[in-house]
Order: sequence, then structure tokens, then C-alpha cells
Amino acid sequence: MNNSTLTVALAQIQVGKGDLANNLKTHLEFIAASARLGADLVVFPELSLTGYELELAATLALDAGSSVLAELSRAAVRYRMVVVAGCPLHNGAGKPFIGGVICFPDGLVEYYAKQYLHPGEEQYCAPGHRNYQFSVKGYRVALAICADFGEARHGRDAKAAGAELYLASALISEVGFAADSRLLSSLAARLAMPVLLCNHAGVTGGWVACGNSGFWDGAGRPVFAVRGANTGVVLCTLTQEPQAGRFYPIPAEPAFAVSR
Repeated sequence: MNNSTLTVALAQIQVGKGDLANNLKTHLEFIAASARLGADLVVFPELSLTGYELELAATLALDAGSSVLAELSRAAVRYRMVVVAGCPLHNGAGKPFIGGVICFPDGLVEYYAKQYLHPGEEQYCAPGHRNYQFSVKGYRVALAICADFGEARHGRDAKAAGAELYLASALISEVGFAADSRLLSSLAARLAMPVLLCNHAGVTGGWVACGNSGFWDGAGRPVFAVRGANTGVVLCTLTQEPQAGRFYPIPAEPAFAVSR
């Protein structure tokens, strides 16, 4: 069992529709804040760089040559931390992926494509076909994007591959949160590992995200969650025992106007 302490920042942010430039500024602000708080890893919600704007996914899809991703990578190197952000990713075979980009302190950049799509997402995006794990401070971390955690096989595969921590970025509304919270708690108990959730704050893609980012321990017990959709960082400290969490509010700048 890993005896080291891992500090994870869940960046609960508000994003602008398709506004890559300003959303990147928000990411860089939260990365810097997470570094000041001592985080080893910072994760952002599903499609955090563009918003959950599926009809724009093909237009906004990024690839390895993107200047936006280069900026994120430079921030990971500068602050010596792992950064996980969400964006549509180019797919040479057709529709883009709902993706995650993972930037490491040594300059390495890797990618993950969401495997299990919500009904309706297949109209705009293609599913990925590979699980993804990475290491930070000796912990093996399995990455999930929203509907991934609703598919039992995804969790089983993560456990079989040696994961010690399950990290989910998502878009969850108030209506869906109770059921998803029970699902994530059950998943943590079944896998016998902590499960972390990073959710949006505010409106994106026509959905009103409820925030409530937080985590469950390996017995499925809630350790900490922020109440509501305030913007800020949920700082999760993971050790053998005890585990702890705290919320640090950060005003979102710029403040995005909601048009729908």
C-alpha cells in the first residue's frame, strides 16, 4: 500500500461557451491557485476548456499541435504538478472524442478519450476504446469522464490494472446528482479505493451543473464535498488514514454571462 501523501485539487469552475481563450485563462488561474495550496495534481470538469457544447465539438476539437494545450503543459512544468483538463479531441477516423488531456511536470502530454457515451453524445462524438491510468507520487490513478463511471466494466478494468485511485471529471445537474452520488459511493466501496469527482459550476451546454465536487473513501463513505456550485478548489488530501478535504473559494474571472 502506498504510504505517501497525495494532494489533489478539484477545480470547480464556470466556463464560457466555446470560449477557449478565456476558459484557458481560468484554467491557468486555478492551476496557479492549486499550486499555492500544495496540490500535486489538479483536475478540471468534463470538456472544461470549451464547455459541454457538443454541437461545437467538431469545430473546437484540439490536437497535439494546439497552442492551448501547449500553455497547459507549460503551466504543469512551471508548477511541477500534473494537470488534467477536458476538451474535444481530434479523431482522424471521424467524429471527435470527448477527451481529457494530461500534462506532466516533465513536459509529457498524454490523452484519454471517453469510452462510454451518454445517449445523444454519439450524434456528435465517437467513443474511445482504451482505459487510461497514470502515476503521481507513486499512486496509480484511473481516469474517467462522466458516463464512464456508470459502466461497471470501466471500474473493474481500472482495478484489474492496478489503480489505487479513481478520478472522474463530469457534468452533473442537480436532478442527476443524488443518483450519481450513490453510484460513486458504491463504486468506491466495490473497488476498495478512493473515488474523486470534479463537476462544473453553473450553466454549460444548456445544463445547470450543481457543483458538489468531492470524494469518497475506499469504503464508500463521503469524506468531503463542497456544497453547491460555488467556484473554487476542493483540496483532497489522500493518505492511508485519515483523509481530509477543504474548499477554497476562488471568484471566476472573467465572470461569464449566461445567455440561456
